Amino acid sequence: MGSYYADKLNSQSLFQVYASDIPRVRQYLEAEIDFVRKNLRGDEAVLELAAGYGRIMKELAPHCKSIVGMDISEENVALNKEYLKDYPNASMVVMDVHAMDFDQVFDVILCLQNGLSAMGADSAVIHKTLSLLAPGGSAYFSSYSAKFWEWRLKWFEEQAEKGLLGEIDYDKTKDGVIICKDGFRATTHSPEALDEIGKNSGLSYKVMEIDESSVFLIISKG
Repeated sequence: MGSYYADKLNSQSLFQVYASDIPRVRQYLEAEIDFVRKNLRGDEAVLELAAGYGRIMKELAPHCKSIVGMDISEENVALNKEYLKDYPNASMVVMDVHAMDFDQVFDVILCLQNGLSAMGADSAVIHKTLSLLAPGGSAYFSSYSAKFWEWRLKWFEEQAEKGLLGEIDYDKTKDGVIICKDGFRATTHSPEALDEIGKNSGLSYKVMEIDESSVFLIISKG
């Protein structure tokens, strides 16, 4: 999955993904950002995993002390430098989530927009992510709500019509999994799966639904 995003859904193609003409999809995208923004005090060091070209970073940069984004695509990071040129507290690095290496800890770590599934993150990735969390900090992981399925499918149909994805295989697309005929497979994390991740972390956590769009797992380090 990671190579698909790096090779195909990157840079200007990724920009087109989020330039959706579907109002309900735009509402979902805005609701995720708004939820995180309302939980920021303004003095945090923030890290975003799989930050793409910086869509979320741009919205949150005015509301935190600093924000670092990482993405596997060199093209995304190159676009990010222009996209966030007016935000001196925002920076971006090329990095694979499976080989993260930072010399600092962060007050807030974000893995939004179904990031765990998109990156193919396993327990080792989650453990490494939480090790980068400062005492008192929180990590936010989000996936799609089952209530958003109809609109998610419409969004992927829109992307396929734009040529950003392969044709959707409707015979195989079901139960929260979207499969395209070019091999692309988009999964999700259910509330139960997120709850299991929270339990296995050994830290304080909660799972909550936002806007009938997203399910968030928030893990806090005391």
